Amino acid sequence: MDLISALQFLRLNDVPEAWVDAVWEVEFTERKPLDKTIEEELTARREKSFTALYQCLLAHADQYQSSVWAVLVESGISVKSVVAVLSFFVLAGKSKVASGHQRVNSLCAASVYLLLLRTPGSISNKVFHEVLLDTCLDLTRHCWPQDSEKKRKKDLKSSQTEGKRSRPQRKDSPEMEMEEEDEEEEEVHLSGKDLMRIRDAVALLVQSLLRLLQTFPLKDSPQTMIHCMQVPPGCICTPGSFHTVEPAGFHSESFSLDVTKLRSIPEMAFYGLQLLCLPKHGDQKESLRRVFHQLLYVILMMKKGNTGKPSLLVPSQTVLATRDQAIQFVCHLVDELKQLALPFLQILLQHICFQMVEKNEYRSHGAQAVGMLTSQMASEDYACFIKWLCNFSRSSKMVHRLFSVDVVMVLLEQPERRPEECRDPDLVCFLMHSSLIQNLLFARRMDESPTVQGHALNCLAQCLELPSLNATRAIHNLFSASETPSHTGVHTQHTLKTYRTLPFRTVELSSTDISVFDAAKENLALLLRRVKDSKTNVRKAALQALLGLLKHDVIPMSWETLQTLSERCRDPSVSVKKKALQCVGDLLSVKPECSVVQKAWLQGVVPAVADSETSVQDKALEALDQVLLSQVKPYSAGCHLDASQRLMWELLGLLCHQCQKLSRYFSKAFTIWSKQKKFTPLFVSNLISHTEADHAAGAWLLLSKVVSSSSRLPHGKILDAWDKMVRWASPNQSDVNATTCCHILCVMGDIAVHLNEDTKERVVADLMSWLKTFTLPLEVISSAVQTLYQFGCSEDIKQTQAFLNQRCGELVSACESYLASIILTDNGAQNLDEELMVKHLHTLGVASLQCPAKVNKRTVLLVESVLTTHSEKLAECQTELPASLPLSQFKANWLPTRVRAHGVITLGKLALQSEELAQKYLPVFARELEVGTEVSVRSNVVVIMCDLCVRYTNMVDHYIPNISACLRDKDAVIREQTLIMLTNLLQEEFVKWKGSLFFDFMVALVDPVPAIVSLTEYCLLHLLLKKNPEMFSQHFIECIFHFNSYTKHKSYNKFSQSERERVHFSLKGEQYREKRFRIYCFLLEHFTDAQRFNITNKINQTILACFADEELPLDADGANILSETFNILSLKEFKLQTICSSAGAAAGEEAEEENMATMAKAVLQAAQKKVVSQVRKKAFIENTVPLIISLKNLLEQKRSPVLRDLVGYLQVTMQDYRNEVKEILSGDEQLAAEMEFALKIAEKERATVEQLDNDSLAGDGKKAQVRVTSSRSLPKPAAVLQSSDRLRSRCLCGVYRRLSALVFNKLRGHFLF
Repeated sequence: MDLISALQFLRLNDVPEAWVDAVWEVEFTERKPLDKTIEEELTARREKSFTALYQCLLAHADQYQSSVWAVLVESGISVKSVVAVLSFFVLAGKSKVASGHQRVNSLCAASVYLLLLRTPGSISNKVFHEVLLDTCLDLTRHCWPQDSEKKRKKDLKSSQTEGKRSRPQRKDSPEMEMEEEDEEEEEVHLSGKDLMRIRDAVALLVQSLLRLLQTFPLKDSPQTMIHCMQVPPGCICTPGSFHTVEPAGFHSESFSLDVTKLRSIPEMAFYGLQLLCLPKHGDQKESLRRVFHQLLYVILMMKKGNTGKPSLLVPSQTVLATRDQAIQFVCHLVDELKQLALPFLQILLQHICFQMVEKNEYRSHGAQAVGMLTSQMASEDYACFIKWLCNFSRSSKMVHRLFSVDVVMVLLEQPERRPEECRDPDLVCFLMHSSLIQNLLFARRMDESPTVQGHALNCLAQCLELPSLNATRAIHNLFSASETPSHTGVHTQHTLKTYRTLPFRTVELSSTDISVFDAAKENLALLLRRVKDSKTNVRKAALQALLGLLKHDVIPMSWETLQTLSERCRDPSVSVKKKALQCVGDLLSVKPECSVVQKAWLQGVVPAVADSETSVQDKALEALDQVLLSQVKPYSAGCHLDASQRLMWELLGLLCHQCQKLSRYFSKAFTIWSKQKKFTPLFVSNLISHTEADHAAGAWLLLSKVVSSSSRLPHGKILDAWDKMVRWASPNQSDVNATTCCHILCVMGDIAVHLNEDTKERVVADLMSWLKTFTLPLEVISSAVQTLYQFGCSEDIKQTQAFLNQRCGELVSACESYLASIILTDNGAQNLDEELMVKHLHTLGVASLQCPAKVNKRTVLLVESVLTTHSEKLAECQTELPASLPLSQFKANWLPTRVRAHGVITLGKLALQSEELAQKYLPVFARELEVGTEVSVRSNVVVIMCDLCVRYTNMVDHYIPNISACLRDKDAVIREQTLIMLTNLLQEEFVKWKGSLFFDFMVALVDPVPAIVSLTEYCLLHLLLKKNPEMFSQHFIECIFHFNSYTKHKSYNKFSQSERERVHFSLKGEQYREKRFRIYCFLLEHFTDAQRFNITNKINQTILACFADEELPLDADGANILSETFNILSLKEFKLQTICSSAGAAAGEEAEEENMATMAKAVLQAAQKKVVSQVRKKAFIENTVPLIISLKNLLEQKRSPVLRDLVGYLQVTMQDYRNEVKEILSGDEQLAAEMEFALKIAEKERATVEQLDNDSLAGDGKKAQVRVTSSRSLPKPAAVLQSSDRLRSRCLCGVYRRLSALVFNKLRGHFLF
């Protein structure tokens, strides 16, 4: 087909010239209507006609010598008419209501127009028109339906909010909603076939653009050049182009490439960008800048429109593939253009960093992109970028600091650059991996954002897994004082020298002469503090970092460090507990032979079995099952234990000896496993086979836990083991541990019910013979008596008691005889064996609990005489201990303190069986607590009195103040013992919060021993506050009166208290002010906002109002109370957390607009803050302000120094209402003026301090900022820091001096403005 025939479908001869002139006159900005018949005929044309015309034009240009323009002139066809008719089709496709057929025709017409422009002579024949060309280029965006874009955006939003039901949805303005509805109504539905046709037409248009760019220079049309630059990136990101994405081929010969060989739209788009960088299209530098800017959003996986912020694309496989192609294309351009492209590569990298969003997936891909692009840089350019990155890592935006850490981790995976490749000596240090770790990664461990802190610590742990020698050595030098062992590899001397001379300290530390040892010690201490950080993600990251350091032997396996790790298994946060369990498990798998690690694993995992969270329990049980139960195999003398079995028996050995306190938790694990029927007869048989091995102690431990829950047991094997281990070897022999004996006795007691009578009698005879020797350890005596009870237990209670009376009665009689032989004879002191005496007393105590009827008056008096003086009348049972005197007020006893301490325990056990004895000895015990001097005796008295409280609650209730007084005992052991015992009684509600008990507990919060303070906090927060959430708020106001010993209030501090107790627990006076406020702060920190709000109102009513109405006198004590109240109200802990947390979040971690979840949370917090602030303001105006004004007038009249505290409280409170001072304080205009003046002064001083901080950071008096194209560092000279600190302190002193002058001038009555 010739050219003229191909043009026939355009009906050029039928188109009026006037219409053509009108189209050219409006410069193709609008579609002029044609004659209806012609328009219908043109609209009905299919794309085949355009394709034929396109092929004909292409063939004519390539094969025929005659010009296209000459052929048109010869045929009488006007070029203007051709262009006008083509524009008719082009403009039809721009409409949103255009059908699929119209859109395809529009794209085909645009392709024909671009082909005409490519033809030589197009300029002279006036084919080129900038507006029409721009319109044709825009078709790639307009013809693709927009509903698919909206659907993708909707999918992205739904993926962000999936699974988070409580998160509020973002609401757009009504206008935006209406626009979207109109668009959705107007949008034409296109079938899949239509979409395929449109995609092919887009490919043809892009191909035509490439042909145009190969021959048609755009140097003289910069605006068109810019428009052409926007087409390829749009095609890369067009959804239709994702169907046939293939690896793009980048070609060096841009002129001669046949565009028909390009197989996909992205490949064409990248080739188009390459063509646009040719010199004939304009300044190459400017072209490169624009190309890189267009590819920026492809790499960031964003879609950038003409206006507004770019929107995120769903990171699908096709989007990621296109991003990879864009990165490869940039690398190709840099490789081709070398130095011309490198400056723009720096800018591209900086923009990638600067425009990164907070989402983890996008950050990860962005960091990988930075790593790939930096690999194209020469070492000097790379060092410049790292220097810029150091500044960027100190940006005020949290996401920037977070992303800098991601980039560092990617760069550390690359091979380290050689120093000799960099000619600038100032930049050499930035090539080293150690510099990245020290200056970028490690510096973020003290970031103000917990998210950045946690991420940096996580990455710090990963650095030890990297292959880089210098990276590993850098971590060693940060935390270890000794140099790490040398690794295999070749490193130049210059490298090592540079590494060693790098500054270790981060920029905020001014001291540079601290030794490496002190620095490493300080860094480790900081990491251990991060393990206990208030933020959950920081604690988890610090745990991971600590694990890495321990696994790679960077820090020693000290018990202090490992204890910190195991303690986190009891963290308040469930996720931290799970992380800690994982860490101790990983460490055990790496260091299975280290006994300290084994102990830490037990201390962490075993208590987690009793955790309140089921998932934590399951994780702990899984770990115990995997390490212990699953490793039990049958034993024979010649068998070899593998590493897992050796670990199991070593762990069980620790449980038997060093970790016996974990027995209760370990037992709970077996209780759970028994319900799961884990203990089969085969398992028990395997355990029994180990009772003859060296690790028999562990086997008996497991058997003692398993036997009670196993239905079928090999009793014969257990009895055989019993005969070998116990019957033939005395339990007190050194080869049988006391703990193992207890486990053996426990096993025998559990199987007693299954044994025949002959066997029972034989075992009972053995038990009685051992007990009567009185040589067993104390714990074995208790286990043996318990086993004796199990062997005598039967369904008939009378028969059981008769058995116990007979057997245990014999033991009681034997003990009574021995005590009499020592106490009632003249040479008893010479015959005294302290150990034997203690064992007799202990046996008497445990045996008497089984046979109360066998305990007579003589037995009681003998035990009593152990605690008091020896008397001959005791033998006649005529003298008893007077109840009014304590044990220590009698004549000094010649018995040792240890014997007396055990005597107290025995006497307590006797009292447990007799209410009469309890009533008799309780006042004696109470008095002993007051005047006794022997620590062990008094400690046991506390235990006995608390045990008696369980049995005789009402009787002991009167003596609770005597017990609680021990919380201020001079001996820490007694204070700790009392705290534990009272907590147990309060938990079980045997004791109530009556009298001064609560305040006695509060005093324990300021104990001089930190361990007791920590224990008190645990007891109060995790055990007692959960039981009574209102406990703190109910007692808070009374704390103020009680700790100041103020008794003039009609309602508070009126409970009875002895003078001794009052003196002991008093915190009155300036010397105890710090302790009082530590208590106040602790209580307030654990208030809810509702409790804070209510306690404020109660303080107004019960304290401020009483002083304002002069119900309470404003004497010295009253002034102290009022002053302390104002100071309490000024505490930051007193502020509502809803308001504080919202402000903190806004200042600390700026909400990213792209992050919908963060935005929704911020909106909710802002709304909540507004409502709470309004309620608080109303309450303050109505309830507090009138009292403040009244008190101010009263204090002025009395010239009281408390006025200073009142002004201080007002200033703190009015910070939240800076612009409403006159409105709130309208009742006292002078006070309002004073407050405004004080607030202005404070604001100026605060601004001065902030300016000084900025100056110290910038070093040049200007605020430090991160610039995208800047690579200058921000020095922090030590002199600047020190001078700013001095100036800041002077400014703060100036604030206080002005406020003080303001108050005292007012007191003198001549306050002047």
